[in-house]
Amino acid sequence: MKKLAILLMLPILLSGCFSTPAVTVNNICSLMDEEVSWYRSVKAAEKKYGAPAHVSLAIMYQESNFASDAKPPREKLFGVVPWFRPTTAYGFAQVTDDTWEWYQLKTGNHSADRDDFDDAADFVGWYIVQSSKRLGIAKSDAYNQYLAYHEGLGGFKSKSYNKKPWLKKIATKVDNNAQRYKRQLNQCASELNSNSIWRLF
Repeated sequence: MKKLAILLMLPILLSGCFSTPAVTVNNICSLMDEEVSWYRSVKAAEKKYGAPAHVSLAIMYQESNFASDAKPPREKLFGVVPWFRPTTAYGFAQVTDDTWEWYQLKTGNHSADRDDFDDAADFVGWYIVQSSKRLGIAKSDAYNQYLAYHEGLGGFKSKSYNKKPWLKKIATKVDNNAQRYKRQLNQCASELNSNSIWRLF
């Protein structure tokens, strides 16, 4: 029961559970201008899968705060001794071992790494497509896309999120961030596209 409670609180407890410094995002344009390769990655995934960049970015920010080696916090044995982690989730997109292997198998991207932003962005775009095809969730629907991302396709289909009001609040947060990122990216898209091309040379 204790293990289940910790697992259910995972998204809330995630911040601070990584060695790579987490990123606080007030304006996604500033981050994308600084991390040009990240911008190219999410735009490539958008073109490849039709998964909006602002939705992918909002999901990854919620999952890892853009820390490459993010992991869920360890449980505490007897409330004191650091113990096992509740899941194998890892990387920018907080993907478990089994789900990552499924992605690698279906895409043929066997060399993909969860701590590589380009691969993580491709995964999130691919997963958004799965949610769209199998569950009928619009690719632009950040709220339900995040619920399906967190609960898994089967969990979303069984509406497991209805028993988790805290998760619905987080999904609302993801949706709010996605809409904010969309507005910001619309304002700086031309500049980011120009910088992205220029910095290739």
